[in-house]
This record gives sequence, C-alpha cells and structure tokens, in this order.
Amino acid sequence: MSNRAIIATQTAPAAIGPYSQAVKVGNTVWVSGQIPLNPETMTCVGGGIEQEARQVFENLAAIANAAGGTLNDAVKINISLTNLDDFAAVNAVMESYFDEPYPARACVQVAALPKGVAIEVEAILSL
Repeated sequence: MSNRAIIATQTAPAAIGPYSQAVKVGNTVWVSGQIPLNPETMTCVGGGIEQEARQVFENLAAIANAAGGTLNDAVKINISLTNLDDFAAVNAVMESYFDEPYPARACVQVAALPKGVAIEVEAILSL
C-alpha cells in the first residue's frame, strides 16, 4: 500500500492537464508548477510581473496550506520566467511570502509557458 496522498484544494487553480496540484509522500510535498491563474475564474491575472508573481505565490500558499503546511516549509523553489529581466521584481515579491532562512532556489529563463504567462513556480515542502 502506497503512502502517497494527492493534495487538492479549490483555493488554488484546478489542474489544466493530467497532473495533481500536489503529491505528498511521508513528510515531503511536491507542488506542481503554478501560473498566475485566478482559482475562482481560471483566467490569468494581468497587470504585470508583480501581480502575476503575487498570484503564483498565493496559489502555492493555498496548496501548501491544503497539505498541512505553509510556504515557510518550502525547501526548494523552482522559478521559470520568460524574461530574466523580471528577476529582481520576482525576488521582491518572493521575499514578501517567505521568512528567513529562505529555501533553496533555481530561476531560469524559458522560451514559453502555458497560457502565454510570464512566470511559473513549483515548490518542494518538508512538513
């Protein structure tokens, strides 16, 4: 019998493909990449990279909460940006969602992201 639990919440966007919002095994939670979708309307927020990043971190926080944790339980964050010039703005937003010590992180520029958004972030939590 597997100790794998699927994490799902209506306070974060529904999966837009064949994946779960998060999967928990033991005390580790792998949170799928989140884009700036409003979970109520399933439409992308506008207003620039700061607003998009805020929505992404709100989505991640909602899933972390559904798993029994918070973003401060994150041990690794992976950020994908379509424009690495947004790095400083995303750093400022991320800093407002985490307490020190911050999780490990990678940030890369990619050619494109789902629904034409500028940012996608995934997380690994240790509860």
